[in-house]
Amino acid sequence: MSEPRQFKPSSGRRGMGAVLAGIVALLIVAAVVLVSSTYTIDEAEQAIIVQFGRPIGDPVTEPGLHFKLPFIQEVRRFDKRLLSWDGDPNQIPTRGEQFIFVDTTARWRIAEPLTFLQRVHDERGAINRLNDILDSVVRDHVSASELAEIVRSHDWEVTEEDLKRALAAEDEEEELLQEVKVGREQLVASILETAQQQMHEYGIELQDIRIKRIDYVETVQERVFDRMIAERQRMAEEFRSEGAGRAAEIEGQTERMLAEIISEARREAEITRGNADAEATGIYNEAFGADPEFYAFFRTLESYAESLGEGVTLIISSDSEYFRFLRDIVSRDDAGNGGPVSAPAPVMPDTVEED
Repeated sequence: MSEPRQFKPSSGRRGMGAVLAGIVALLIVAAVVLVSSTYTIDEAEQAIIVQFGRPIGDPVTEPGLHFKLPFIQEVRRFDKRLLSWDGDPNQIPTRGEQFIFVDTTARWRIAEPLTFLQRVHDERGAINRLNDILDSVVRDHVSASELAEIVRSHDWEVTEEDLKRALAAEDEEEELLQEVKVGREQLVASILETAQQQMHEYGIELQDIRIKRIDYVETVQERVFDRMIAERQRMAEEFRSEGAGRAAEIEGQTERMLAEIISEARREAEITRGNADAEATGIYNEAFGADPEFYAFFRTLESYAESLGEGVTLIISSDSEYFRFLRDIVSRDDAGNGGPVSAPAPVMPDTVEED
């Protein structure tokens, strides 16, 4: 009889290990396939499925988990939020041949991802299209408009201060008084409408466009600055002239008031002096009326004091009326002393000499 075959446990373990390895490999492959078959879209994204370089199906715009064929399909993601565009400042001549720098900005979004992918591929291509189209549209509209239409609104009213500035700068008066029929708002709206029509074929929706800044070119800026300086100097001269006129007016009023005050004071002084003189005269009349002879004597003595000063020689005749009181005094003095009364002096012409 033949001997029974013995069981070898090592070969069984090797078989189980191979099975486990196969299962693990299958799980890994399944995981890779599952991962490559799924993708997620968030709220700010939209996607296009591309198979062998060609878009498949409709755009995916709903956020969440989505599926695709693994390995042969890929996901192209696009932003569905508003994006910004800032153009480079361009030197553009206006209709009146005035060169200005125009700086614009815009807001846009990807409205049709499939068209966007087919026409411009990505955001860099979209920016290039925006540069070409928006710069061209802005240049066309600015070149066909007057400067006043670009910088002013159609309902802007000319103020008195604007008129003063226009009179100071004669070359600005025509621009200032120019009638604005369109205005900046309508000009920008026209630019936006024209650009929207051209951007639609690229799957781009242009939401808004704005002119951020308008500057004169350097040569024109120098002339503008010179006019601004001249305007400020003119205004300063006006203020100085007004101040000088006001100062002269105040000085004139002050001098007039001072003259009125002095005149009134003098009038009151003359009235007071006249009343005092009248009162003094009355007192004199009352006092001297009691003795007229004494009054005449007192007034004559006052006349002597006023007429005879130092260095004055008075030559009068002895019978002069002016000498009467002196003669009478001497006569009374001699009579009282028993002496002879002096004879009257020879008549001589009245003469007054000063040494």
